[in-house]
Amino acid sequence: MLRLPAVAGRFYPFNPAELTAVIAHFTEIEPHTKKVAARACLLPHAGYVYSGSVAGAVLSRIALPRKILILGVRHVPKGEPAAILSRGAWRTPLGDAAIDEPLALALRAACPLLREDEVAHSKEHSLEVQLPFLQVLASGFTFVPLALGTVRFEDLVTVGEAVGRVLQEAGEEILLLTTSDLNHYEDDAVTRVKDRKAIERLLALDARGLYDVCRNEQISMCGLGPAVAMISALHGLSAKHAELVRYATSADVSGDTSAVVGYAGMIFT
Repeated sequence: MLRLPAVAGRFYPFNPAELTAVIAHFTEIEPHTKKVAARACLLPHAGYVYSGSVAGAVLSRIALPRKILILGVRHVPKGEPAAILSRGAWRTPLGDAAIDEPLALALRAACPLLREDEVAHSKEHSLEVQLPFLQVLASGFTFVPLALGTVRFEDLVTVGEAVGRVLQEAGEEILLLTTSDLNHYEDDAVTRVKDRKAIERLLALDARGLYDVCRNEQISMCGLGPAVAMISALHGLSAKHAELVRYATSADVSGDTSAVVGYAGMIFT
């Protein structure tokens, strides 16, 4: 299966040279910056003009391994609630990124909730926008795409615990790249207050607390499911430290503070 780009030319440049230059700009670092071996990271998935600087700040700090599990959200209602693709490749303007079939099959065996589903992935942007960054920074990587549409806490924990077991038993470095934007379409001041509450629970590696605060405080974090699953996986991987690398809202670019989206970039070790 070859999954063709769905949002090239809208969320990020279609022209390969322009796309490479944009990513190079977003991932510029000081020459002596030491890269970290991360268990996981949290990245936004908006258009690069709004959230690319946040994603780039995180990925430029990580010593990227050759295998990456991308845990995204299923924004559209079509498809399985926990969708995986086990074979083939995803195309971007920079070429094809191959799916890691052995890793995908191990995940499916460990978690029956994961179902093979092309429909859930066919138009989903949250995973696609991560790939050009990885193609520039980790040439030759393989990956597995997971898209979660479910919001049932117990199911999210089940998926996360299975991911943690597979990564723990893999015997090699695999990055769990999780993607979510934060609060949506309220004014900048309100969004920053709400986002801080969600970020506090992420920093505490508190899956239940994150789930509850988003529900109780009406924080429209679109990747709540992937984030809960990520934290559940990290407990199985004995992760102990979380760092907020960069936070921004769309108002930082647009200047419009009336209806913004929040973006956090985080590293977990």
